[in-house]
Amino acid sequence: MKLRAVAALALIGLTLAACGGDDSAPTAATPAPATDNASPPPPSIPVPPPPKIPARGYVLMDFASGQVLAEDKADTRLEPASLTKLMTAYAVFDALRAGSLKLTDPVTISEHAWRVGGAGTEGSTSFLPIHSQAPVEVLLRGMIVQSGNDASIALAERVAGSEDAFAHLMNSYAGRLGMSGSHFMNSTGLPAANHYTTAHDTALLAVATVRDFPQFYHYYSEKQYTYNGITQHNRNGLLYRDSTVDGLKTGHTESAGYCLVSSAKREGMRLVSVVMGTPSMKAREDASAALLNYGFSFYQPHTAIESAQPQGTLRVWQGAVNEVQAVVKRPVVVTVPRGRAQQIKTRVVLPPSLVAPVDTNKPIGEVVVTLGDKTLITEPVYAATAVEPAGFFGRMWDAVAMKFE
Repeated sequence: MKLRAVAALALIGLTLAACGGDDSAPTAATPAPATDNASPPPPSIPVPPPPKIPARGYVLMDFASGQVLAEDKADTRLEPASLTKLMTAYAVFDALRAGSLKLTDPVTISEHAWRVGGAGTEGSTSFLPIHSQAPVEVLLRGMIVQSGNDASIALAERVAGSEDAFAHLMNSYAGRLGMSGSHFMNSTGLPAANHYTTAHDTALLAVATVRDFPQFYHYYSEKQYTYNGITQHNRNGLLYRDSTVDGLKTGHTESAGYCLVSSAKREGMRLVSVVMGTPSMKAREDASAALLNYGFSFYQPHTAIESAQPQGTLRVWQGAVNEVQAVVKRPVVVTVPRGRAQQIKTRVVLPPSLVAPVDTNKPIGEVVVTLGDKTLITEPVYAATAVEPAGFFGRMWDAVAMKFE
C-alpha cells in the first residue's frame, strides 16, 4: 500500500510539474510562418463582365481549382442530349480501370441497341449491324467521336447487363461526383422524363473525366475515325478552330437545343466550358470560344501552397510521438484575376491538439484561401505522418496531463 501511494504521488507530482511550466504546457497548433515578398505586385487588369451567351445555361470552370469563373443559370435542370455520353463513357472507363472490361473485348450489338440507336432515330448512329460484334475500343470511339447511340447502348448492356441497370450505375457515379442536380434514365441522352442535368454538374463530370482517366482522354480530341469502311467525323467544331481545345462532347436534340462541353489548355492552365440550349451549331461553338477566351485573357493560375508544405505543428496526446506536422496532400492552386496573385491570403484552421491514433488519410483541419472578402478554395489538411498509440504508461501519463490542458 505504501509503495502504491508513493508511486501515485510521484506520478501526480511529475504531471503537475510538467504542466506547470511554459516549456511543457499543452500547446495549440503552431501556424506556418508567413512569407515576406517585398517586390511590388504587377498591375492588375480590370475584369469585365463575362460575354453574353445565347444559352439556357452555361458555366466556365477552372480545372485545377474547380472555381467557377463565369456562369448563368448553371444550376437549372436542362436536357443534356448527347452530353449524357460523358457519363456513359465515365462508367465504361471505370470498368476498364477496374479490369472487368478490356478494350479488345468483343461486344454484341443487340436488337435494342440496333433499333433504338440506329439510323432513322433522333440522334447519331455508328451504323453497327444487328447481332454483329465490335471491340470495346471501336464502340468507345463511335460513341465519343461520332456520338453513336447504338454504340452507347451496346456498351451500357455490356457493362451492366441492360440499359436500365446501367442508368442506375450512372446515377451512382453522379452521386459520387457531387452532381446533385442530375438524373439519368438512359445511356444516350435521347429525350426521357426525369432525364436531366445542369451546366455546373456537367462541368464537374468533365473535370472528373480529365482528372480520373487521363489514359482515355485522348479519344475526345480525335477528329475522325474509320470503321467498316465508314469514316465519321467529330462534331465538336472547336477541335478544328482552336488547337488548344482537346475535348469534349457535343449534344443536340430538338428539345434540348445545341450543347457543347469544351476543354482547352493554354500555358499550363486548363479551363472547361459548358453551354446548353443554344440555337445552332455555330452558336454553341462561338459561345464556347468566347467563354474560353474570356477565362484565359483575364485569369491566371496561382499556387497558393505547395504540396507537403507544413501548415503547423500539433501536439499529439497518448501517442508514440508528441507532435505531428499538418500538411496539404496536393498543391493548392487557385485562379485569380491577372495581376492580383499577391493579394490572396491563406488561413489555416486546426484544432489545438490531437489524440492518437492519428491517420494520415483523415482530415484534421483545412486551409482557406481568400481574395478580398471572397473565399476562392478550401482544402483539407492532413497529418504528415501517422501516429500510433503510446504504451500503457504513456497513455496513462497523458490521460492525467490532458486534464490540465
